[in-house]
Amino acid sequence: MHVMKLELLSPAKNLEFGREAINHGADALYIGAPAFGARQAATNTIEDIETLVKYAHLYGSKVFTTVNTLLFDNELEEAVEMIRRLYDCGVDALIIQDLGLLECDLPPIELHASTQCHNASVERIKFMESVGFKRVILARETSLEQMRAIREATTVELEAFIHGALCVSYSGQCYMSQYLNERSGNRGCCSQPCRSSYDLFTTDGRRLLKKQHLLSLKDFNASQHIGSMIDAGITSFKIEGRLKDLSYVKNITAYYRQLLDSMMDGHEAASSGSCTFHFVPDPERTFNRGYTDYFLQERRPMASFETQKSIGKPVGTVSAVGSYTLSVKGDEPFANGDGLCYLDAEGRMQGFLVNEVNGRTLTPNIMPHIKVGTALWRNNDMQFERTLKGRTAERKIGVKLLFCVTRRGFSLDLEDEDGVKVVQHIASEHLPSDRPIKASNTIVKQLSKLGDSPFVATEVTDTTEGRYFITAGTLNELRRKAVELLKEYRIKHFRPADCPLERNTTPYPAAKGDYSLNVVNGKAEEFYKHHGISDIERGVEQTGDYAGKALMTTKYCLRYELGCCLTGKNAEGEGRLSGKVDNSDRLVLRNNERWFDLVFDCQRCQMQVVKRDEGV
Repeated sequence: MHVMKLELLSPAKNLEFGREAINHGADALYIGAPAFGARQAATNTIEDIETLVKYAHLYGSKVFTTVNTLLFDNELEEAVEMIRRLYDCGVDALIIQDLGLLECDLPPIELHASTQCHNASVERIKFMESVGFKRVILARETSLEQMRAIREATTVELEAFIHGALCVSYSGQCYMSQYLNERSGNRGCCSQPCRSSYDLFTTDGRRLLKKQHLLSLKDFNASQHIGSMIDAGITSFKIEGRLKDLSYVKNITAYYRQLLDSMMDGHEAASSGSCTFHFVPDPERTFNRGYTDYFLQERRPMASFETQKSIGKPVGTVSAVGSYTLSVKGDEPFANGDGLCYLDAEGRMQGFLVNEVNGRTLTPNIMPHIKVGTALWRNNDMQFERTLKGRTAERKIGVKLLFCVTRRGFSLDLEDEDGVKVVQHIASEHLPSDRPIKASNTIVKQLSKLGDSPFVATEVTDTTEGRYFITAGTLNELRRKAVELLKEYRIKHFRPADCPLERNTTPYPAAKGDYSLNVVNGKAEEFYKHHGISDIERGVEQTGDYAGKALMTTKYCLRYELGCCLTGKNAEGEGRLSGKVDNSDRLVLRNNERWFDLVFDCQRCQMQVVKRDEGV
């Protein structure tokens, strides 16, 4: 039976975050390059990336660098030069969006098709495989059924998100930030208009909702579906969050490491070593807006209308309210400094800090207007944050040690769990030992002390049987040099193989190239022409032409979410507009006097947000 290697892929905001992700079990990292990444606030120097590559390769983990923005013509040369430097420092793969790079003189580095490439159909992914991508990162909207269909039709590696923030629009198909603020999400500087509040109107002027976060989704959590995703052919499981804090990276990486490890029957982890955790991972205790499994199985409620901020973990309900205190019914303990939040009478999220804890009675910093029975969440867990600031994990690679006598001294053979072998020699007199058993025990004990190195001794064999007296200093020096040699060999062993790009003329699965292809440079235009498209419209980042174009294309449907689905498939338990809107009503959004039509495509079960020239 073919053994699949399963990869846990974690975000790395910087060198420090990357190291901690590795320590907490990441098989691979994705990190921003010095420029041209989809998170402009998370860039890194080549030197830091090279340092992280060496650290990751010690554990057999990989480093993928994001160069996944659209590039203008005057940026291509700089981008290619940067990619050459990334290749030279041993980066395992490049994550890209702009297909114009495939027409450039790239080094033989492995290429991954960013989710910004709108990898949402079998035809698109087959095309990406045919033009040289080793891996395709699936659209977050991909269902388990679609994953299985894609796996059956392709052989390319499939990567899928399993946790973190959700863009309401298909990635790469959102132009709202560019339209509103001239900050393009496809250029790495999204202003996150989906997290803003909106008013909802009908075209006859009725205001249905006021200042609600109508396009803001809960966070993704696929933890209940990992086994099904494995069965569907996913081999890389991606955690979103290059802008999240370190506690998030530690907690979420550790949580999914343990989860994947529990599902390894018949599979292997994609890197080396095992992790020991000094805390209990809990996704609810770090940043989250509440969780949804999105479209993995079926359409369910997924919006977070009340707030775009983190709500954290449910901690109970208010059981009593005093003049300066309130009491909470529930099992969760509290700590001074906790941040708690709740929904007020108008459905808006409010919050307060806990100044003092006396059992189940809390003294807030400012007494909230709150009623008995109100549900509370904790979005700042002081005790958990204190724990995560310490040393929360260690990761060790198993090593067998073999101690031998040589003509001029002694040798130490190391063989790690990946079969990487080194031999270190040391010159020393052969002084006979008068207490062989004690001498052999000392040899084993000293050689086992691998300390803060990445290794742990799983077996130590003394072939001399204690016949020689060897000082502890000599043994320590031999061990130290052998460990350093093994680290050096592992870094070389896991350097990625060259992956040269072979160009072809595979037809693109469309006859015409509209603005949604995101072509903003001549090389991208050449690419699509080589693959059969002659009529190509440039992207809105270049043309500024938004007339009649979808600013967002979403699988999320506001009508469904609000209980007025045109097909009658309303969200269970949701009915905010049931009976208030009929099928003939057209819906319009307003944000800061900007107006947008909502267009519903029931055949595809999609919604589009389109610029509207005037109000209702």
